[in-house]
Amino acid sequence: MEDSIEVMLQDYSSGYLRRHRDNHVLAVCSSALLAGFYGLWTMFVLPGFRKVPARLKVLAASSRGFHCTGFEINSILLAYSRARAHWRGVPHSHANFVNKDFWKTDLSGYSNVTAFLAPGVMEALEQKLLAELPDGARVVSCRFPFPRWPPSLTEGSGLNQVWAYDVITVRKPRPQPCHLHPS
Repeated sequence: MEDSIEVMLQDYSSGYLRRHRDNHVLAVCSSALLAGFYGLWTMFVLPGFRKVPARLKVLAASSRGFHCTGFEINSILLAYSRARAHWRGVPHSHANFVNKDFWKTDLSGYSNVTAFLAPGVMEALEQKLLAELPDGARVVSCRFPFPRWPPSLTEGSGLNQVWAYDVITVRKPRPQPCHLHPS
């Protein structure tokens, strides 16, 4: 009886190992798929989790009485933002996160805007904000400054640097340097 159990175990284990050893194509495909997901994660999702100064976050602003709207087109970051607000007990009426493209949204009803975008779109954002925001609005840019706006205030350094801009100051014409030509 013991001999037959050993033979059954040997037959089972050898067949089991042989069956999975021959599926190296499955292992390679699985590895490639995981590497692809990781690559997409690091390119599109991970940058949204980088450190933003606490005073500029929607959750921090909403806890001080501001009514905040966060625009996010990345559904993973949107779910993360909503979950963090829920975990911190922030009411939905104070911090609302929407899956919406703010480029297609009229921002004229907002008086404070925080932008956390790539440097390539900052010039286009300047134009959109100047066209839509009221004079009393303030814009805070994280990581990358606006190319043509003079900041009212800047804080931090490197990747943790932020710039604050008052729209009324940006709209004022800047004095042009005077060049005197001898007559």
